[in-house]
Amino acid sequence: MAANGSSTASKSSNNAGGKPSGPTAEQVVGNFQRMRQEQRSMASKASEFEMENNEHSLVIETLKEVDPSRKCFRLVGGVLVERTVKEVLPALENNKEQISKIIETLASQMQTKGRELTEYRERYNIRLVGEGEGEGQSADSRESEGGASKGGTGVLVS
Repeated sequence: MAANGSSTASKSSNNAGGKPSGPTAEQVVGNFQRMRQEQRSMASKASEFEMENNEHSLVIETLKEVDPSRKCFRLVGGVLVERTVKEVLPALENNKEQISKIIETLASQMQTKGRELTEYRERYNIRLVGEGEGEGQSADSRESEGGASKGGTGVLVS
């Protein structure tokens, strides 16, 4: 009976001792990769908006040189609508302004996410594959197949 009680006590002390140590290496790597993916997604979206902004600029510059009463066709919600240049030009300029605001917002969000990533990397001593010294890095990567080095000092992310 005493053996059961002591094994139960040791199990609970192991659990209590494991909890305060923080997230596991797999959780740290998972969170880091999720944050990196969010940043990549923001960068991709910002790139799409940049391209759309450039297209708007080209169309606006072209339409400025055209007679305002000339027929113009605009795609609205998948439907081609006939308008005049005078009607379409202000709408295009407004859209371009809105896209520029979205790009600025995304840029600030990407900077914030970058700072969060840097803080997270520093907090958990995360090193990316191919980063840092060549000799030390290869030794660390051989030691840490599971994602964390044996000393628990860092996490290697590929």
